[in-house]
Amino acid sequence: MRILLIGGTRFVGRHVLEQAVARGHEVTVFHRGLVEPADLVRVEHVHGDREAELDLLSGRSWDAVVDVCGYAPRVVRLSAAALEPSVGRYCFVSSESVYAEPLPPVVDEGSPLATLAGSQGSWGWYGPLKVLCERVVQDVFGDRGLVVRPGYVVGPHDPTDRFTSWVRRAARGTRMLAPGDPASVFQFVDGRDLGAFVVTLLDAEASGAFNADGRPLEVGGFLETCIRLTGAGTEIAWAPEDWIAERKLEEAFPMWDPGPSGRVVMDASKGRRAGLANRPVEETITATLEWDRARGLPEPMRAGLTPEREADLLFELTGARDGG
Repeated sequence: MRILLIGGTRFVGRHVLEQAVARGHEVTVFHRGLVEPADLVRVEHVHGDREAELDLLSGRSWDAVVDVCGYAPRVVRLSAAALEPSVGRYCFVSSESVYAEPLPPVVDEGSPLATLAGSQGSWGWYGPLKVLCERVVQDVFGDRGLVVRPGYVVGPHDPTDRFTSWVRRAARGTRMLAPGDPASVFQFVDGRDLGAFVVTLLDAEASGAFNADGRPLEVGGFLETCIRLTGAGTEIAWAPEDWIAERKLEEAFPMWDPGPSGRVVMDASKGRRAGLANRPVEETITATLEWDRARGLPEPMRAGLTPEREADLLFELTGARDGG
């Protein structure tokens, strides 16, 4: 199969690319050339701006395109319209942020989608804009359109540090601050599993929308697994939700939601029936820590509390200065 990847050298696209190459597919990557790791071999790179230089792709054809960096419907329409005559299938990598809040207890592909009405700020618009991007692909490609909706994507090469910050902190030892109820849902998909799933769907000539997420865990159990695997002997101090809310610390705990949102489960059973395979969480934790250490444990992290801030908060919560 000949696959065109729009974006694809940094994280999610990188995993799609690696999986496609491993299965013997021919891959062309259309990107700006800002990140081009030396280990991405056996692929063709075309450098260009997807808004202004789609002509670089003219006169060519592919069996499928995978769009991993579409955020504005206008921009997605440009690529979808330009490629429709020469591409068999258009896979748009969307997000589980497309679902309307308040979320139902279990969210599947038929759950209500978000709209721009009432949304505020760049993050508030993120989900509704992804919905509109999905509709562009469906309008232009019809039953040749494929939408994949991942939850939190984690593992090696994750530039956000959201998941990595939890793993690194659990491996550091001493006492760590954790949010709210240990039974809150903690859900994610390994980027390598997401990449494999996208290629599996393309191989099957699938269409429609698919959630792509891991099986739901409890945040307490997840942290205990991190501590066990790292052998750090880290102790956990649980901060009550109201204590966190009073200090406006919700954003300090990535991938965690307070209140009813912390009980919501993203249902990926349709995806599993179509070939989504989730590796054991232990493998994701171990690979993430190994990658983080290999890159030199860079500071500051893009997510989570700094050691100094955590130590101050632990002292405020427990009266003991043992968090840093």
